[in-house]
Formats: sequence, C-alpha cells, structure tokens
Amino acid sequence: MHCILRIIPAAVLVAGIPSFAAAETLKAVPEEPLQAMLDRAQDGDLIELTPGEYKGAIRIERRLVLAGRPGAVLNGGGAGSVVRVRASDVTIRGVTIRGSGRDLQTMDSGVFLEKTAERALVENNRFEGNLFGIYVHGAAGSRVLRNVIEGLRGGRLSEAGNGVSLWNAPDVTIADNTFRYGRDGIFTISSRKDRFVGNRFEQVRFAVHYMYTNDSEVSGNVSVGNHVGYAIMYSNRLVIRDNISDRDRDHGLLFNYANYAEIDGNRVTGGPLDTIADRGEERADDERGMIPAAKREQGLRSGPEKCVFIYNTNHNRFRNNWFERCAIGVHFTAGSEGNAITGNAFVGNRNQVKYVGTRNLDWSKDGRGNYWSDNPAFDLNGDGIADTAYRPNDLVDRVLWTAPSAKVLINSPAVQVLRWAQAQFPALYPGGVVDSHPLIAPPPRPSGKEAGQ
Repeated sequence: MHCILRIIPAAVLVAGIPSFAAAETLKAVPEEPLQAMLDRAQDGDLIELTPGEYKGAIRIERRLVLAGRPGAVLNGGGAGSVVRVRASDVTIRGVTIRGSGRDLQTMDSGVFLEKTAERALVENNRFEGNLFGIYVHGAAGSRVLRNVIEGLRGGRLSEAGNGVSLWNAPDVTIADNTFRYGRDGIFTISSRKDRFVGNRFEQVRFAVHYMYTNDSEVSGNVSVGNHVGYAIMYSNRLVIRDNISDRDRDHGLLFNYANYAEIDGNRVTGGPLDTIADRGEERADDERGMIPAAKREQGLRSGPEKCVFIYNTNHNRFRNNWFERCAIGVHFTAGSEGNAITGNAFVGNRNQVKYVGTRNLDWSKDGRGNYWSDNPAFDLNGDGIADTAYRPNDLVDRVLWTAPSAKVLINSPAVQVLRWAQAQFPALYPGGVVDSHPLIAPPPRPSGKEAGQ
C-alpha cells in the first residue's frame, strides 16, 4: 500500500500551534476511483483532477483542495449530490460538475455544503444540468465565487431547483457568478449577514429571492429578462444598492414585508425584447401560460409590469434609483408606512404611481423630492425644484383602477372636464401621493454593470 511520508516541523510542535502535515499533491485520473483517493488524502492535500470524466458521486471529509485542470468533469450519474462536503475549509475549483439527482426532498445538488462545511470556497467552476447548483445548508462563512451555474431547462419551474440555495448560513458571500435557467438564481431563507454581489442572472424566475434573511447586502447585480429581478420578503435591515433589472417581466424590485432597508442607486428599465432568442423565449412563455392576458394584448413584452412593487413594507429609504419604461413605476399598497422616497427618477412609465388610498403621502424630504418625466412644471428661480407640487394620480385614475371597464370613457368630455376641474381646484384631488418639491431635472442615471456585459 502506498504510503506518504509527512514531516511536521519540530518548531511547530514545540510552539503548540496546530498545523497540517506537509501537504501533498495527489493527481487523480479518470480510470481510478476518485473516492478512494479522497479517503486516503490528509488535511491540507491538493487533489488535482487531470482531464476526463470522473463518474459517481463523491464525499469530501478532509480539509483539502479539489482542483480540476481544463477538461476535468465530475458526473454524478443522476443520483444524489455530485459533491457532498462535510469538512470545513474545503476548496473546489476549476471543475465542470453535472449530473445530480432530481429529488427535491433530498436537495440533490452539484455541490452540497453540509453545516460542518464551514468556510468552504467554491470558485471558478461550471455547473450544468443539476437540480440545485450549490446548496449551502448551514455552512457559515462559505464563499461562492466566479462560477457559471446553469440549471435545468424545459421542465416545470416547480420541479427545478435554484442556482444557489442558502439556508441558515451566516456570513456567506456569493459574488461574480453567472446564473441561467432553473427556478431562482439565488434563494436564501432564515439566514443573516450575507452578501450577494456582482452576479448576473438570465432566464430564471426570481434573480434574487430573499426570505427571512436579515442584516445583509444585495449590490452590483444584473438581472436580465427574468420574471422578477429582486424579490425581498420578510427581511429586515438590508442594503439593496447599485443593482440593475433590465426587461424583467413582472417586477424589477418587489418588497413584501421588508423593513428598515436602504434601497439606493438601483436601475429598473423596460424596453422591447428585440432578438430572435428573446422572441423565442416570449413565445415559449406564452405557450406555457406564463404571460398575463394584459401582456398578451400588448404583444411582445416591453419590460416590467411594475418597476417597483411595495406591499406592507415599512421604514425604508428609497434614494437615487431610476425607474424607466414600465407599465407602472411604483405600485404602493397595503398600509406601507414610514418610507422615505426621494431623489429618484421616474422616466417614461405609462403610470408613474399606482396608489389607492385616502391618506396623503408626500414623497419629498428636506425640500427635495423626485424627478417625474411627465411633470410640465417650471423652475422660475432656478433652484432645481419645480415651482408647483406634482400629483401622479387623480380621481379618474382611482376610478379606472377600481373599475377597469370604465376605460371606455377615458376620452369622453365628462372625464376631460373632471380632470380640468381638479387642476383648477386642487381640493378636489383625492388622497394619495404628492411630491411637494419635485426635481426639475433627473439625477445621474445609475450605471452599475451594464446589462450587456
């Protein structure tokens, strides 16, 4: 039996400092069982995968590095998780990982990090056709960096997993990855102090899906052509900054019982999906019944139904965001209280704000409001603030929202007279959103990572 001589420096032993034995580099070849080599390895070893396909699921129970040379593939054969990590401080890099099982109950994954796999590093890998790409199941302090994660295609979303799923794993960083296909790009639940930074998401349901995850950050990400960009639910004290939602179908940003968050410098834009691939995806979604009737009537979708949906969401600060070319700029509802909404730009939305309520909400603070592209006001003193307040909605809007069939009367003389009367006598306006200090010019348009990059 092959033995490896390991030398521990005497000085380390005298000092009482724990140390790995002298690390070895072990070269694996596809013709020999990889699990046997992993079982033989010691803490600190490097397992180098030479090019070729390694079949069968593996377990990592030592603190080691598993690194693939170009062309190294791990194939789980369609059963269980391809790589299951139980030891702490494990690194997996440079490998193509495919062929997990399809059992949602057992959370079959390309890489499954158990709770004991603290501080794992999964970087520069490619994941193809796994149920879940990476499942961080309580592995605190782990990092998922610069991977390409492509999920299942062509089936039902309810039967697909997520690119990265994270459960009860604090201090995790997921950064600079590319996600395609499957259910959600990143899904997190019951966690805290996590960072999702610089990722790109395409052709998934939700790019980022937050549930019961507090004191965390979502910044610098790009979501293109998904159902929803960033769905933030039941989470507190988040930083949502410098993200892009480009032509996501239903919502760019969705907040449901998300409180005390900083939402700053994000950009949500609509626009036609104008490539052959875009039109093909649109037709496929329509055939699966995933395009709302209103969108079907409009023809090819032009971007989010709502740039931002704010539902039962309290004490947040929305600043310096850019909301452009959506059917509705902001849908604000369900008793959301204490939100500061200033310095944002609402540009070219069919309806800038949808708010059905009797209370007046002033979306300005300290003499500064937001920019509204359809506001015809003047700035006679040149201070950058319009001379009159801006109201995005009137009584007619409320009637149309509560009784959509009334749209047939929108161009009638009676409706035009009513709108003229409201303009002459502001007391006739219903309760709703008012911006008492609207900006006369838009703030700088957030750039972030451009959607084409």
